Amino acid sequence: MQTRTEFPYAVKEIEHFYIPMSDGTLLAAKAWLPVEGEQIPVPAILEYLPYRKRDGTAVRDALTHPWFAGHGYGCVRVDMRGNGESQGLMLDEYLPQEQQDALEIIEWLCAQPWCNGNVGMMGISWGGFNSLQVAALKPKALKAIITLCSTDDRYQDDIHYKGGNLLLENIGWAATMLNFSAAAPDPLLVDDWRERWLDRLENMPLLLENWLEHQSRDEYWQQGSICEDYSAIDAAVFAVGGWGDAYSSTIARMMENLNCPRKALIGPWAHKYPHFAVPDPAIGFLQESLRWWDYWLKDIDNGIMDEPQCTFYVQDAVAPQASYDKRNGEWVQTDQWPSNKVQDQMLYLSNQKLTVLAPEIADKQIINSPLTTGSAAGEYCIIWLGPEFPTDQRGDDSQSMCFTSEVLDQDLALLGAPCVRLTLSSNQACGQISVRLNDVAPNGEVTRITYGCLNLAHRNSREHPQALMPEEEYTIELKLDDVGYNVPAGHQLRVAISNAYFPLIWPSPALTQLTLSGQKNSITLPIFIGEAADIVFQAPEGAAPEPVEYLSESSNSRKVVQDVMTGEMTTEIEDDFGHMHFLKHGLKVHQKVHEVYSVKPNDPHSAIADINWHYQASRDEWQITVKSQLGLRCDDDYFYIEACQEAFEKEHCVHQQQWQRKVKRVVV
Repeated sequence: MQTRTEFPYAVKEIEHFYIPMSDGTLLAAKAWLPVEGEQIPVPAILEYLPYRKRDGTAVRDALTHPWFAGHGYGCVRVDMRGNGESQGLMLDEYLPQEQQDALEIIEWLCAQPWCNGNVGMMGISWGGFNSLQVAALKPKALKAIITLCSTDDRYQDDIHYKGGNLLLENIGWAATMLNFSAAAPDPLLVDDWRERWLDRLENMPLLLENWLEHQSRDEYWQQGSICEDYSAIDAAVFAVGGWGDAYSSTIARMMENLNCPRKALIGPWAHKYPHFAVPDPAIGFLQESLRWWDYWLKDIDNGIMDEPQCTFYVQDAVAPQASYDKRNGEWVQTDQWPSNKVQDQMLYLSNQKLTVLAPEIADKQIINSPLTTGSAAGEYCIIWLGPEFPTDQRGDDSQSMCFTSEVLDQDLALLGAPCVRLTLSSNQACGQISVRLNDVAPNGEVTRITYGCLNLAHRNSREHPQALMPEEEYTIELKLDDVGYNVPAGHQLRVAISNAYFPLIWPSPALTQLTLSGQKNSITLPIFIGEAADIVFQAPEGAAPEPVEYLSESSNSRKVVQDVMTGEMTTEIEDDFGHMHFLKHGLKVHQKVHEVYSVKPNDPHSAIADINWHYQASRDEWQITVKSQLGLRCDDDYFYIEACQEAFEKEHCVHQQQWQRKVKRVVV
């Protein structure tokens, strides 16, 4: 990344101030403002998060917000209630209170002498979500947003459920927030830091319990899901994501269903901003964003809305790896989505083959995967940038029903969402399937291109699931995640179907066996028939990095071990984010997490998840530490949650809390 230190506008930084809410709560903020804005007001750009401006997002904030300020925008980064130096408590994600606070922040911004009354919102993940949610509330000043790695449907595509199946990312993120939200305000900024900290700890929500109490797409998930009414958004939407991220499919839906001005950009990246994302090629995302802001917030007709609506990266085939530094490929563009540059091609699944023509005779297929199938799935959301991508699929394929094509005689470029149609039955009143579309290389290596999962009780409705009738046949359709991928000549396509996918999704309540009908199964592939785009992005730029010294370096590891006696498969993950020393204000922060997920091949009640987070912040003689543990188990009737949190000042324990909860397990 190229570092910029000189800009068209001189920039001043306001390290810490408060924005008052109507109920008296003060939200902590940081701002980067053009000095000239004191004479000539400028538009405001808001990023609004729970992740602590002081340390949690400080490194990425320093690269991004001063850059925009240097081009004539007032950038304000606000910590949500109960986080960082903000007052109040955070009780859950995406609550109406969070959205109402955002509306008041926007009103406050417009009242500042440096702001000209035009506001944009931007953010990745949580900040991408609430940018969409706030836009749907139609604040007059909010003219445009940039939403990255976010979703229009909180139940369908967030970290909680996938196809009606409980994601283990649900447990993982609940554990993350249990620790993140327990961090203390910085004593250099807050006199009553200790009282606020203890208040947070004593009122800490057990988010996993909240999320498990809503196992279908009820009103809890509908609130904050903009797909409930796409027409509510008038502000212009720039939706950005990566094929290595969990949220890429939502961009296609938003391009199809939003009525507002909109554009899409999807690269090869994981869950990161594209100017410092991996895998490469990272791009000059700030320059692209500046064109967006200039058009919508400054009325500069720079032609951005005359360009094709959608820009996608079609990745070249690659050997399966747990992480990638770079993905080769080419950029393509379409004027809209869906696009006439994508044509459907149907292939039939029968007799272990993937064929263009339906066979005259086809056998029924039995799917009876051990619950350990899925150990090569990687992470649901690739966020920490360790060894999180799906690895070689041969092990999982060996435990699945596979349908493999002949060797391709020409390249096959996929762009969009493959759709599988299956007719099947279960021997139980429940069941789940995982469908993977794989690339089989001539040397036998198998790369997962894309995948999808379905809780079969959700075959007709996420809101109103229905139990299966054992042995009765059902025809289901399942869209796999959108993808851009070029399968080269000489390779083969494979569809792999399993009825387990752990540790990505929690097992079905009962051990099931599925039977595929002989004749009625197919996959429809989205084939891109257009040409590569004549587009070259500028090199990534950023403002001067945050001055940070690493007292210990970050490290990541992921191990999968099988017990040869019991067959139990255990996935163990270690992420150490390094011991960081922020040189400007002296804060030292160290965070790390240890995760363990295990299951036995034939016992759905053997599934366990145990996650331990450690957070420490210090300066001189001041030091606080928070240790958080979260575990999940189950039986036929209940999920069992066990959690513990301990907080220390130096070596003295100042708070300890334990939770033991059980949540009724909805069989469907």
